[in-house]
Amino acid sequence: MSEPASPPVDATVSRRGERSSWLRRTLRLSQQESVASATMTATGDNFFNAFAVYLQASATQMGALTAVPQLFGAWAQLLSIWIGTRWSRKHLVVTVAALQAVVVAAIGWIGMAQLREPSLWLIVLASAYSAALNLIQPHWRAWMGSIVPPRRRGTFFAFRTRLTMISSLLIFIAGGGMLTLCARSGSTGLGFALLFAFAALGRACSSLLLWKMHDPEPVSADQSHRKLRTSIGQMLHALREPGFRHYTFFLSGMMGAVAISAPFFAVHMLNGLEFTYLEYSINAAASIVTQFLLLGFWGRFSDRYGNRVVILLTGCTLPCLPLLWLVSPNFYYLLLVQVASGAVWSGFSLSTSNFLYDLRPHRTGFAAYAAVQASITAAVVFAGGLAGGLLAARAPTLVALLPAWLAPSSPLFLVFASSAALRVLVIAWFIPRVNEPTVRRRPEGLALIYRISKFSALSGVSLDWLTVTRKKAPRKKSPGNKPGNPSQQDD
Repeated sequence: MSEPASPPVDATVSRRGERSSWLRRTLRLSQQESVASATMTATGDNFFNAFAVYLQASATQMGALTAVPQLFGAWAQLLSIWIGTRWSRKHLVVTVAALQAVVVAAIGWIGMAQLREPSLWLIVLASAYSAALNLIQPHWRAWMGSIVPPRRRGTFFAFRTRLTMISSLLIFIAGGGMLTLCARSGSTGLGFALLFAFAALGRACSSLLLWKMHDPEPVSADQSHRKLRTSIGQMLHALREPGFRHYTFFLSGMMGAVAISAPFFAVHMLNGLEFTYLEYSINAAASIVTQFLLLGFWGRFSDRYGNRVVILLTGCTLPCLPLLWLVSPNFYYLLLVQVASGAVWSGFSLSTSNFLYDLRPHRTGFAAYAAVQASITAAVVFAGGLAGGLLAARAPTLVALLPAWLAPSSPLFLVFASSAALRVLVIAWFIPRVNEPTVRRRPEGLALIYRISKFSALSGVSLDWLTVTRKKAPRKKSPGNKPGNPSQQDD
């Protein structure tokens, strides 16, 4: 019997050339898309609270603006795994991105329309915005992970992250400057409308660039959706494990405590301290830049001393941060507070992300595992945001009951102090229960690659675990690197 004929050499070379062509084009379009989408991410998590202050949202509504979108976002991330079984990932990502552009444009429309309850409309649209982000995230990650060559992933995502961060910061500060000019001319509503219209235009361009990108696998290669039920069952079983249970309760409790005060820093700056929107943007940017710059330092520190040490060091500092805002109203002092805040949040975000990876039970899909863990945290954040809003609404009455010599200068002192006290209780509960997890061993020369998915000046950089890939320099450890042994089930 004769052997089957090998494909012609010219045909093989042609296929390789074709793949090289669409790969280069897709990677180039992805870098352009990062700049286009930065116009939206620069406004979403950082100007919503300022916009709510302009709309004269009540304290309860400010709390809900933090609480409700978080909950919808976590639910959407779980829902996205199910949707992925019925829709190709490229069509899903492009369609949801286009709808998100419409949502952002509608948020800008609130600034110009004469609505009866504009703050409630903002909460609804912010929830849709958060849900869209979380619907896209798992499928975008699977898409990019399948096309970026393993040897280039570290370099590609590092450059893409720097491009996104620089673009976002420039747009963020420029947006603050534009709002300041509009406020001085008595047209703040127009300023917010233009700001969100520009963000919507950027997201529309982003969706167009995503449509032009090539997806070699029309049906998602990420099969984690097929294991969702199994993974959730494993997660429920994992909650019986002391290590994971304590970690989950600690992280969700800390984020819930942070949510109590998070929306009211914008109120404190814009109403209490009468900052301009430019000063508000610069203050927030100080924390964001610090977080970004120190990720590498914290990665090396955690490699040397362990994630447990970093979590305890930064976790014990977190309770002090809200109280520092009440020491002085000086703009430059508060810049230093934001630099300190960024340094702490940078280490906390990276170490808790690494801790989650090491705690994950073997043979559990990480995407479903992280989604379920995030949903638990979102539920506690939801409760914390609502509690903070209710407390802020009653703070003036409670402050009036205090003796004159004990009454604080701002009723928000009770909100910040309550957040700080709960942070102390959470970290005090966690300290005797935390142990360094057994590190997942994988061959020397492999690195855990993270992507900065979004950032917030007051609640830290959000890291999105992408993949395990080869390092160019085996002897150097990159931020978040953990030695281990990747298996098909593990990663």
